Amino acid sequence: MSEYNFREIEKRWQQRWEEQQTYRTDVDASRPKYYVLDMFPYPSGAGLHVGHPLGYIASDIVSRYKRLQGFNVLHPMGFDSFGLPAEQYAIQTGQHPAVTTENNIDTYISQLKKIGFSYDWSREVRTSDPKFYKWTQWIFMQLFNHYYDKDADKALSISKLTEHFAKQGNSGINAVCDEDTPAFTAAEWNAMTDKQQQELLFKYRLTMPDEAYVNWCAALGSVLSNDEVKDGVSERGGYPVERKLMKQWSMRITAYADRLLDGLNEIDWSDSIKEQQRNWIGRSQGASVQFAIEGNSDNLIEVFTTRVDTIYGVSFIVLAPEHEFVSFLTTPEQKTEVDTYVKWAASRSEVDRMSEVKKVTGVFTGSYAINPFNGEKVPIYLADYVLAGYGTGAVMGVPSGDQRDWNFATHFNLPIIPILDSQKDMDKQADATKEGRYINSGIINGMEYKEATSTLIKWLEERGLGKGKVQYRLRNAVFSRQRYWGEPVPVYYKDGLPQLIDEQNLPLLLPEIDKYLPTETGEPPLGRAENWKYKGQYEYELSTMPGWAGSSWYFYRYMDPQNDSEFASKESVDYWQNVDLYLGGSEHATGHLLYSRFWNHFLYDLGLVPQKEYAKKLINQGMILGRSNYVYRVKSSEGEGKNPVFVSYNLRKEYETTAIHVDVNIVENDELNVEAFKKWRPDFQNAEFILEDGKYICGWEIDKMSKRYYNVVNPDDIVARYGADTLRMYEMFLGPLTDAKPWNTNGISGVHNFLRKLWRLFYNEDNGNLLVTDAEPTREELKSLHKTIKKVADDIENYSFNTTVSAFMICVNELSSQKCSKRAILSDLVVILSPFAPHIAEELWSILGHATSVTKASYPVFNASYLTEDSFEYPISINGKVRIKMTFPADALPADIEQSVLAEETVQKWLEGKAPKKVIVVPKRIVNVVI
Repeated sequence: MSEYNFREIEKRWQQRWEEQQTYRTDVDASRPKYYVLDMFPYPSGAGLHVGHPLGYIASDIVSRYKRLQGFNVLHPMGFDSFGLPAEQYAIQTGQHPAVTTENNIDTYISQLKKIGFSYDWSREVRTSDPKFYKWTQWIFMQLFNHYYDKDADKALSISKLTEHFAKQGNSGINAVCDEDTPAFTAAEWNAMTDKQQQELLFKYRLTMPDEAYVNWCAALGSVLSNDEVKDGVSERGGYPVERKLMKQWSMRITAYADRLLDGLNEIDWSDSIKEQQRNWIGRSQGASVQFAIEGNSDNLIEVFTTRVDTIYGVSFIVLAPEHEFVSFLTTPEQKTEVDTYVKWAASRSEVDRMSEVKKVTGVFTGSYAINPFNGEKVPIYLADYVLAGYGTGAVMGVPSGDQRDWNFATHFNLPIIPILDSQKDMDKQADATKEGRYINSGIINGMEYKEATSTLIKWLEERGLGKGKVQYRLRNAVFSRQRYWGEPVPVYYKDGLPQLIDEQNLPLLLPEIDKYLPTETGEPPLGRAENWKYKGQYEYELSTMPGWAGSSWYFYRYMDPQNDSEFASKESVDYWQNVDLYLGGSEHATGHLLYSRFWNHFLYDLGLVPQKEYAKKLINQGMILGRSNYVYRVKSSEGEGKNPVFVSYNLRKEYETTAIHVDVNIVENDELNVEAFKKWRPDFQNAEFILEDGKYICGWEIDKMSKRYYNVVNPDDIVARYGADTLRMYEMFLGPLTDAKPWNTNGISGVHNFLRKLWRLFYNEDNGNLLVTDAEPTREELKSLHKTIKKVADDIENYSFNTTVSAFMICVNELSSQKCSKRAILSDLVVILSPFAPHIAEELWSILGHATSVTKASYPVFNASYLTEDSFEYPISINGKVRIKMTFPADALPADIEQSVLAEETVQKWLEGKAPKKVIVVPKRIVNVVI
């Protein structure tokens, strides 16, 4: 084949890879392993756009490169196939989510295969496959049956806890548990009924039924995560969302807070991701303080503070609007105002409430708390910046030392009490200094920070009014969805208590239901299932697991996806260990990437996995943005019955116009395909155009790639027009992997032309004859090759793929200029190109006479000697002006160079028999003769 027919080449090699299972991977103890993982996608109905493959292409390049280096590479793909979109479609159409999901997955697989990824498709997993979620349910059961022992610093079996309780009660137990867990003796434990014992154990289990404030969206019938809520409405559909206290399953991720923090020091993840996780976990050293309520001896308001030294500066207390005390703290005079405020706060998401810093809102309850140190009354307010789910849901306001408190106090005309002699300008802003000595501060007057803090904590502990404490921002993770399309929780209810089903009954399958909405009585959709009971008599849990359940462990299932007896065999897990390179979006920092670390630490405690951290290195690829195009409609042509008139971009200022997004797929180099535009929308079929130079030029702007902007580019279209190898190289060429960058099809032809130029090194363009010879390469040809061998290896190791594409282009240009078609050069060039453009590489490798795939080749060894120059051509300047050039050995001594230059005929002519004043020799730069 003398022409570069990419369509035929790519189709043939994709078929051959599949037939020969080229990328199939098995455990091979004789070879080093390398595990490259992409965050698996949710298969939406829209399929992939050109932004999605960016990370997949990068991971594929690394996978292919590591194979060439001799590694046994695991590079799998699967689908996070439970979730809301398929369920919403099911509600609208009545079609089972499994059908929609299957169709969407088929589309994704087709698109991925067209791009030529080296995935081992025999290892594909889907979270909605019962063979997969059987083990998600099994892991849930292990969490249910374990607690976290602080002394052992790991999860231990609940059976160890019950044995201890039977002998010693909970004396001597140092475990993570609910704060309201009572102390009890062995006699008291043994006297409890089974139900009472089980209720008490839920205060220790790593997963348990709980009440938690959640983002409840009634229209979607579901709890939403914080990142699914924008400005008080659901990101999907724009429905109202309210904060609501609901019964949910929870995971005690808080037990692992310190380990999750410490583990960040062991992994090569981006600083921004690690910082987000540190902030989300939010470890704080401080004190718990109890404030009495005026006229109410039965209740105390508990506050956690990192600055107990400021306790004498408290001028108000703020509670979360959802706080359990609100009802009895609210006086009749304040009830209307409080009720209105509480309702308003419930409509706001946590993110909105925490991020609002400029606007001060709040409401006085009418009640007062008593400062335990000085007995002074402080008013109790509600404010939405305090969250019930964080800490105690109560904050002490110290306006002299905290800017948010200062703003609040200023807004509500509350006192601002100075507490340190070094505080300044408190009439303008808060001063958070810890320097100086305390004033207006009772027992710590005259003290400095460290002494004051320890004195106050000791005082609190002696009187039982508080204690020193480590607090975490991290809360237990909600583990429930009131939806259908998710993993059933393997739990049934007996005497009102949840019990695990027998392990032999896994997987607990999703039942068939008549429609995918909550029941008429408000139960989740699973409540519609007929005769769905455990052993025919016990009610199952009606909530399903959240979206992060399957994604918290899927990387292990890839190691052994067909195993029916365990989630992955010990042999497989011990060989593959953990993920060497993980690529995915930074938007999962405090969701999937935190929860999956939690589950991994738990599995490690059980001895089921060999590493505490499952991903050694994580790269967050940047987003590919859309390049939107605009047409400009003349406003006078708007309206019913008028033919639309569109004016070209550079003429638009001569008219009053309206900019309209146009489908980028009918625009090339910003030139509109006018006929295609007329067919694009029926109302434009009679459109008229005011052109410039016979063309209609569109405007452009960078937007998020989205259907609403008509700027979505389907990779299938690019592959059909230019080929998969062009798409792969062009996406890498757009810019650094981790940066956001706009998609612009205008530049793609340059990459395609590069591949055609590469092809012409092998074939004569005029007669189609094969040019490859077995002649010995020249030093210049070897230099062009080996500098590229080194550059490509260095760039892949540093994930700098955009500069690699440039290096390939330079190399091919140099070899073309040298008219090089020598097998020794071209063979190595094809090998180093194969991770980027595997189809053309396979074809050229075959043309060079190889019977096996280029994936079986070895990465060429770089030889630095080919880059060493034997000689250097020096410009010879006389009084600063170059007169001649002379070549010397690269290692020539300056004295020898000077002697030869002065003896040269042209230089002698300029010297006119005189000795030069000075001769300056700059090695490998220049020689300057001063006369």
